[in-house]
Amino acid sequence: MSTRLNAIVTGSTSGIGLGIATAFAADGFNVMLNGFGGAKEIEAIRAKLEDKYGVKVRYNAADMTKPEEIRALANETERAFGQVDVLVNNAGIQHVSPVEDFPEAKWDAIIAINLSSAFHATKAVFAGMKKRKFGRIINIASAHGLVASPFKCAYVAAKHGIVGFTKTIALEGAEHGVTCNAICPGYVKTPLVDAQIPDTAKARGTTEEEVIQKVILEAQPTKQFVTVEQIGALALYLTTRNAAQITGAALQIDGGWVAK
Repeated sequence: MSTRLNAIVTGSTSGIGLGIATAFAADGFNVMLNGFGGAKEIEAIRAKLEDKYGVKVRYNAADMTKPEEIRALANETERAFGQVDVLVNNAGIQHVSPVEDFPEAKWDAIIAINLSSAFHATKAVFAGMKKRKFGRIINIASAHGLVASPFKCAYVAAKHGIVGFTKTIALEGAEHGVTCNAICPGYVKTPLVDAQIPDTAKARGTTEEEVIQKVILEAQPTKQFVTVEQIGALALYLTTRNAAQITGAALQIDGGWVAK
């Protein structure tokens, strides 16, 4: 694009979020990273993106369960870059367990990080986007925002909530040049997916390899994982003016999972 955009990508120190942040930086965006990890590792990621693509890349360690830290993340981004043009609500966690054994603390944490954080971050940047008559909000939902799987009650509830939230924000921004869309990936080979394989195997009473072949890849007719680069490319397209009439959409990138 002719004008450099400034983006916040939550949960962007690994996985899907890092894939999106990388796609944005490669296209000339200034990017605010956010997420967990070791300080040296995160600084290496930040410096690599900045040096390779010649853009500003900053990092903020906001805890996405804490609204005051989310507001501080938005404020710091505005100070660093001048304004927030693009917000990607990507931060997420997962827990796999039958509902009768599902820890209540895990339910609360998943709803806070996967759903409520998107509300707090959107609220923090929305007025500025409306005033400038341009904004792009991209919520990373999931195929689980459209269909369910057993043993993931909190995650499925949160991702369904994100899809509904997306539609509401799209309507509120429709006359102000602000779009809001949800990307609904299928299984992506990320640390989040890797971490849930043992729990899924335990919940189903099967092996980890059987989970990969008969649960994860069985869900996707292409029998392939979605890649972070593919998701980054879709997110990047949604920031463009050619995507101005795409709003309120839940865009599947799931190897045909939801089509079944």
